Amino acid sequence: MCNWQLFFSTDLEKKIIVFLKNELEKFKKILNRENTQYFVQDFTEKMCDIKEAALDITLYFLRDMNQCEAADTLQDELVLIHQRPLKSNLKKKYQSVSDGIAKHGDSKLLNNIYTDLCMTLSVSKQVSSQNEVGQVQAADRRHESQEIPVECKNLFEAPEQDKEIRTVLTKGVAGIGKSISVQKFIVDWADGKENQDITFIFPLAFREINLMEKETQSLARLISQFFPEIKGLNLAKNDKLKLLIILDGLDECRLPLNFEGNETCRDVTSQVSLDVLLTNLIKGNLLPSALIWITTRPAAAIKIPPECVDRVTEVQGFNDAQKEEYFRKRFKDGDLASEIIDNVKQSKSLFIMCYIPVFCWITATVLQNILEEKINNVVRNQADGVFKTLQESNTEDTPKTLTQMYTHFLRFQILQSRRKYDGEYTPDVSWDTDAMLSLGKLAFHQLQRNNLLFYDTDLEECGIDASKASVYSSMCTQIFKEERGIILGTAFCFVHMSIQEFIAALYAHLFVDFNKKSVFNQHESTEQENKNETMTDLLKTAVDKALESETGHLDLFLRFLLGLSLQANRPLLRGLLTQQDGNDHNYNKIVEYIKEKLEANLSPERSINLFYCLNELNDQTLVKEIQTQLREGSLSSADLSPAQWSAVAFVLLTSEEAMEEFELQKFMKSDECLFRLLEVVKISKRALLNDCNLTDESCSNLAKAFGSDNNLIELNMSNNNLQDSGVKQLCIGLGNITCKLEILKLSDCSITEEGYKALASALRSNPSHLIELDLRGNDPGQSGVKQLSDILQDKQCSLKTIRFLKSSAAQEACEYLTEVLGTSPLLLTELDLSEDKLGDLDCEKLSALLMDSHSKLEKMKLSDSSVTEEGYKALASALRSNPSHLIELDLTGNDPGQSGVKELSDLLQDPNCQLKTLRLCDCGLTEESCSALATVLRSNSSLKDLDMSNNNLQDSGMKKLKNGLENTNCTLKKLRLSDCSITEEGYKALASALRSNPSHLIELDLTGNDPGQSGVKELNDLLQHPNCQLKTLSLRRCSITEKQCFILTSALKSNPSHLRELNLSENKLGDSGVENLSDLLMNPQFNLKILHLCGCRITEKQCLILTSALKTNPSHLRELDLSGNKIKNSGVNHLCDILKDSQCKLERLSLNDCGITDVACLAQCLSETKSTKVLLKELDLSNNKIGDSKQQLIDVLQDSNCKLR
Repeated sequence: MCNWQLFFSTDLEKKIIVFLKNELEKFKKILNRENTQYFVQDFTEKMCDIKEAALDITLYFLRDMNQCEAADTLQDELVLIHQRPLKSNLKKKYQSVSDGIAKHGDSKLLNNIYTDLCMTLSVSKQVSSQNEVGQVQAADRRHESQEIPVECKNLFEAPEQDKEIRTVLTKGVAGIGKSISVQKFIVDWADGKENQDITFIFPLAFREINLMEKETQSLARLISQFFPEIKGLNLAKNDKLKLLIILDGLDECRLPLNFEGNETCRDVTSQVSLDVLLTNLIKGNLLPSALIWITTRPAAAIKIPPECVDRVTEVQGFNDAQKEEYFRKRFKDGDLASEIIDNVKQSKSLFIMCYIPVFCWITATVLQNILEEKINNVVRNQADGVFKTLQESNTEDTPKTLTQMYTHFLRFQILQSRRKYDGEYTPDVSWDTDAMLSLGKLAFHQLQRNNLLFYDTDLEECGIDASKASVYSSMCTQIFKEERGIILGTAFCFVHMSIQEFIAALYAHLFVDFNKKSVFNQHESTEQENKNETMTDLLKTAVDKALESETGHLDLFLRFLLGLSLQANRPLLRGLLTQQDGNDHNYNKIVEYIKEKLEANLSPERSINLFYCLNELNDQTLVKEIQTQLREGSLSSADLSPAQWSAVAFVLLTSEEAMEEFELQKFMKSDECLFRLLEVVKISKRALLNDCNLTDESCSNLAKAFGSDNNLIELNMSNNNLQDSGVKQLCIGLGNITCKLEILKLSDCSITEEGYKALASALRSNPSHLIELDLRGNDPGQSGVKQLSDILQDKQCSLKTIRFLKSSAAQEACEYLTEVLGTSPLLLTELDLSEDKLGDLDCEKLSALLMDSHSKLEKMKLSDSSVTEEGYKALASALRSNPSHLIELDLTGNDPGQSGVKELSDLLQDPNCQLKTLRLCDCGLTEESCSALATVLRSNSSLKDLDMSNNNLQDSGMKKLKNGLENTNCTLKKLRLSDCSITEEGYKALASALRSNPSHLIELDLTGNDPGQSGVKELNDLLQHPNCQLKTLSLRRCSITEKQCFILTSALKSNPSHLRELNLSENKLGDSGVENLSDLLMNPQFNLKILHLCGCRITEKQCLILTSALKTNPSHLRELDLSGNKIKNSGVNHLCDILKDSQCKLERLSLNDCGITDVACLAQCLSETKSTKVLLKELDLSNNKIGDSKQQLIDVLQDSNCKLR
């Protein structure tokens, strides 16, 4: 036996057996759940081809032995064996990129040339209605706005721990770098650098998925078909895996994506249509734990319902600095880079387009070739003795318009392909007309359908043999490209949509040249004269169709079409397009046609594009005219046509100066002017639209602006009659989370409660940006203020300042009182600033607050607040300015002086004054004060409650006041005159007045005023008057004697039906007085409910008389106060007799300081009489030494509603 045979039969066999035994032992432990995590980790970390082979052998024999369950379990546990080949293959596919076109460009490693693209979070899941060209035009302004940046690697990081990000939609215009971002994400994952928590990434391009649109598929089969390296991976059983499925190029999707109508599918093995499969995957019905990343151009994002997306990001492209950086990185020659940058900046439209990386590449390609040619020409000319500087040469031929740029690009790419593939090095292009016609036809017809991706059938429709499509790709290097899918087939597209639009426009001109008819209108013409008409018809029709497009997808095509109609742009296309020999016929007609269109009621976006069209035609007449007026500052008084206003917008949009601030007053104060300049407003940071006669029409237009890309952070619309209807329109935009507004000023805009509610609702929808809101000079109603004040409590709300108040003094008062009271005074109907709560806040500032229409105060207390004559003046002035709400004013303890009383008097005589209650206690009022107030009472029927207590009015003052009280215009219901030094003469005057006008007064307080004998007699006559309506009478501390008590009770007996409350406290009634009062209480017609006899020196005997009377008529009295009378225990016992009566309705009983020592009988009474215990609400036994019996009372009352004192 040979040595090698011996080796195979011994050592090799042993090694294989030992290896397999070791691996089988590990597999066994995994299946038996023995330290599974360790063995799985060991297997995957040390994974190599031989280990995979051991696993494959094991799985094969397990299934052969019908142990499928064990085989599936083992395969599921070792799922990561599929990751290594997937990462390897994805890295091979995505690690290289090419400059321009993949097939013919120089391939470079992505990581060597990749520059971070600016990607931002979009707070809105809604789709901008702005066309893509419009988005490009606004792009260079948008970098100045405050966008939230997000790194591509952190796409699925949630801002909050409790929120998961499953589906991310990344949008951006064509060529902006969406697919490069995807490529970078995949390469970093495959290299093990980023997102290693993701187990598998499956990138699926819609351009490849389209080729399977008619097939039925399961998700498991679809993924295994695109990624055969994961064959055997059971998606249905691997919920613990973290999968990322990337759907790249939604705008290229040809499936309907019927989210509403498609059936539900939750099984990854179910065979369904591709449309059903994708909609269920995006909805989360299929693989709900998988991450989904969708990339798209903005317009196609509408295909995905917002509720299916957790986060929207946008690739923003290059800002101005990055544009320059790109050119400097591309060209190592610093002088050449600077020359190219200077050339690009000469054309605003070209510089804007360089925001797109692909356009930067096109521009760099063209300008590099032009400058290199010019350098060579300069050298040759100098050799021939012709001296011209490079700068002079550049000025002559450098592209200034898009048409010129793309014409140069096409020419240079054709020349390059001829040199590379055919070895031709001629300076002139040899055009393949048939090929250009076929390619143009494809570009034109697919553009009309808004398609950017083409397949075999599309090519065949245009006469292109799909099998020979590579001819076109090689002929037009970096213009038309062919991409072969991983599995399915080949797709075709132009390198960028703008190139397709240029080729489509070129085709339209070729069609006229070869077919003598318009590509839009198939009527043939043969004469040269008719050919001109055909060309004019072509251009006019294109203008009309571009204006009709809702998406604006023909805007760039129209620019190219018009630009190619100029003879000056045709020499570079000599041999392909007919040269027109300077015929101006078409030029003049189309320029006039565009200007006519500009006079129509076009949207601002369409108007702006028509000016870009005029720019391509080198017509600057309107623009130069407006530039002159702008320099002269005469636009605000000019009567401009719609076309001229559109020219204003175009000039401002293409200005080199950044639009920090737009002020409408510099132009014209009208809705029409704002509409025409709306695009300018959108690129400005601050829009000053105040005092411009704007209406709700402007609010509607601004709302649309907020819903699209804009830079606005401050908007001032103050002093415009917007009303609630306008604010509601504006709120549609404010509620849109694309709105970044930080400051909104709407003072004096006639906004009421409904408008405030709309604002509050909008701010709740979009609470994160607005920090200042100015609503001064509007009338919101209290609920309107509350709605907005509640917004300030929202934790997500950034709002820091709401200005409701017109003057700074009012605002200062509001802020001060909010701090003192703990709530905004604007939310209060009652304001209590008694006892110096005013602090350092003077009355002038308080008055400014009261004067504001936002103040809805109904009651205000300013007792003992040191209000002086000047303060009274300020308050009266404020209440005259805003008089309709305040109904109660308490100025107790503040001396107004004579002038202050006069101010109050004037206020109260104001017909708009609704004050019902006025308290002027202890205000130092005099006889003259009474005279002024009498004047008020004669003219003011609103005042119902007047309190003049604790003023030294004396009898003379009462005589003055009599003149007001007796007037039938006086409708006072309550009059308080306690402690006013009134004597018999004063009582006489008062009684006389009230007899003359007795029908209104229901409450009279004469506490502390001694009426004397005659005074009581005057009261007696008043009380007997048949029209007397008095219900409450207080004669406390009035020195009422027994005899006077008899007079009063006699009067009440004769007219007993009205009085409900009587206060005779602190008067020495004596035995006869108590007896007379008892007789009155026994009268069944006497319905007294409240009786105050506090401190009347009532004895035990008198208490018996009183209680005996009450027993005979117990059903009326609700409150009895016998405090300060020594009725002792026996008096309590007598009262118990009343309480035991089932007719007793007593609710409050006051026996404070009555010499009581035992209340056991009272406790027993209440325990036995359930009805009384239920009715009794308050029992005052304070200042009595009742000892242990109190506990009995507490026990009895514990289950009742009675409060024991």
